[in-house]
Amino acid sequence: MPRKAYSISASLNSLMRKILLTLLLILTTLSTQSQHLTMKVNPFIGTTNYGTTHPGAITPNGMMSVVPFNVMGSDLNIYDKDSRWWSAPYEYTNKYFTGYAHVSLSGVGCPEASSLLVMPTAGELDVDYLHYGTEYTDEKASPGYYSNHLTKYGITTEVTATPRSSCERYTFPKGRGNIILNLGQGLTNECGAMVRRVSDTEIEGMKLMGTFCYTTQAVFPIYFVLRISHHPSVAGAWKYQPKLQGIEASWMPDDGTYKLYDNYHREIAGDNIGYYFSFEDLEENEQIVVQMGVSFVSIENARMNLNAEQQDKDFDRIHTEAVAQWEKDLGRIRIEGGTPDQQTTFYTALYHALIHPSIISDVNGQYPKMESGETGQAGYTRYSVFSLWDTYRNLHPLLTLVYPERQSDMIRTLIDMYREWGWLPRWELFSRETYTMEGDPAAIVIADSWVKGIKDFDINTAYEAMLKSATTCGKHNPIRPDIAPYITQGYIPVGYFQNDLSGDNSVSHAIEYCMADFAIAQLADSLGDRQRAKEFAQRAKSYRRYYNKEYGTLRPITADGEFLSDFDPTTGKHFENVPGFHEGSAWNYTFATPHDIDGLCHLMGGKRRFVSTLQEVFDKEHYDPTNEPDLVYPYLFSRFKGEEWRTQREVSRLLDKYYLNAPHGIPGNDDTGTMSAWAVFSMMGLYPDCPATPYYTITTPQFDKVSITTQQGHTTLITHRPDSNSHYIDHISLNGKRCGYRITHHDLMGGTIKITTKKLE
Repeated sequence: MPRKAYSISASLNSLMRKILLTLLLILTTLSTQSQHLTMKVNPFIGTTNYGTTHPGAITPNGMMSVVPFNVMGSDLNIYDKDSRWWSAPYEYTNKYFTGYAHVSLSGVGCPEASSLLVMPTAGELDVDYLHYGTEYTDEKASPGYYSNHLTKYGITTEVTATPRSSCERYTFPKGRGNIILNLGQGLTNECGAMVRRVSDTEIEGMKLMGTFCYTTQAVFPIYFVLRISHHPSVAGAWKYQPKLQGIEASWMPDDGTYKLYDNYHREIAGDNIGYYFSFEDLEENEQIVVQMGVSFVSIENARMNLNAEQQDKDFDRIHTEAVAQWEKDLGRIRIEGGTPDQQTTFYTALYHALIHPSIISDVNGQYPKMESGETGQAGYTRYSVFSLWDTYRNLHPLLTLVYPERQSDMIRTLIDMYREWGWLPRWELFSRETYTMEGDPAAIVIADSWVKGIKDFDINTAYEAMLKSATTCGKHNPIRPDIAPYITQGYIPVGYFQNDLSGDNSVSHAIEYCMADFAIAQLADSLGDRQRAKEFAQRAKSYRRYYNKEYGTLRPITADGEFLSDFDPTTGKHFENVPGFHEGSAWNYTFATPHDIDGLCHLMGGKRRFVSTLQEVFDKEHYDPTNEPDLVYPYLFSRFKGEEWRTQREVSRLLDKYYLNAPHGIPGNDDTGTMSAWAVFSMMGLYPDCPATPYYTITTPQFDKVSITTQQGHTTLITHRPDSNSHYIDHISLNGKRCGYRITHHDLMGGTIKITTKKLE
């Protein structure tokens, strides 16, 4: 080659190398950026201290979750689902692993779901979970991924997920390995299952779940299809055979035994059954992949979900796509400043707030209709797990603000539940009403979204549904079963309605009805129904009948209209049963009337008494950071000019004390993301201070800059701190103009808020 040609060629090669290196640098930077926010999530936060979250693999609002199950069956446990109240499949301090549960709840107060347990073992097959369970090390968890190492077997486990399916990769030592599907154990209170062989690498079946919180007999099936990547040496079903009364058998121990059905090629059903695959002569570090698709409609749909979401994809690609989904959702809120721990606490809280409600419709749009055995067809994404008594206060407002298109589909879901069942739900789980907690919260969720601009749903049917539950009296009203005296007398007397588990909740019920009626009044006014608006606005003030000047709190009322004589406003603080109040004391409910602060202030004798009494709640530790009714308390100070600094102080104290980058870093049960949503709002520096109104209270953000980006626009909160000791707000501006401590949703959307702080004088 001539020297000149060689020189040109070398130059071109050098240029190409530079271009390739530049492109590689750009791709590497983009890759690093794409991982940036998910790396700030710690899924172990909330996995002890009764936070009941889990570190399992899941996608945003996904039906499928793959969760390490460690709350069953060993003396190594400090928690055991059957001997101590625990409502999650995982507890951080436990180290006894009995498999991966599929489809689990996060932050709930009752054990349910978390079944379809898949367990890898090595050596001789043993299907008894009390025997095959093992300690583990090297836990790793991040959005869409979990891994550990099973010390008993030398197996490394990795799991990831799609919205409706799981992918699990098990790395075995040399020798024999086994994959066990246990359909008998789980967190659910129900038993009964079926499994059927399809081929030597695929099985299908169903598991019965339900009886949530032991308050209802509502049950539901979950269907599955499971595939393995290797052809087994031997496979078959198994079941537990209890010892028969009066029959002695040398082969059967006193408590029964597990019976194997090698190469059984039909279906098997029972309460304690399963299936296994065994592999002889595995090579060192040989990997077996397990895929599972689930559905609440049918086995055929479970297979369809699996095929649609995992076709031609390996474990790594599925994991990468799960991370990308999380990055996209977390990226709607960008923060600058704060400490690394604060950033992790924030993004983990946002992560937990995006787990429930969960998708329940399959890829073909089918779903189980509410309270029936029928199958529906949705033209939108249908959701489930509506813990509405908890989530109406802040989680749904967070979705309305940041993920409005998702909130819109959730409202469509609630309205269709009314069409199918005849009522809006209170606490719905997998298309069954659990009748857990109290109130009429779906009405609040819908009205709150409506007044904030989400209106692409059938508001007339929604309004019809609200009026039905708010006006139907007696046993025919499952949502407000004790509404009759509330309407006719303005209060619910003690003993009128009893719950087997929690006793009398008369005041709590009435407070929630007041909040729901206020929401209905706001919607009625928006729709031009002035008569209804006036009627329900008046009903929303019924809480005033419970106010007792002697104690300065709400107080239960007897059937003869007198205050309950045996009364202590602090009783119930530790969730013990107390007349009138559910899971809390009178202090936890007295200020739970954000819709009528002026009225409560008047009852208490004016601003000074109101503020001092509210401050007493915090100073004397009557405030419970785990209790929904008082979550709004610290923000109520800002309703009074000159007292806003108290909001800023108390919110900061609560965040610093209870929300930490640690397994105990949630103050208690996350309540399907409610506690986490409180942290997200509070750390950003604003809070939805009254459901069904378009207002937020501003407090001191923990970050220098917060950017919220949605399809509706871009909102920015910028905080200028003269020095590190300036923790209190000096002044606030909105789009360059001074403003107060409350801002409307309309002004917030697309606006720029600038906050300047100062030291407290």
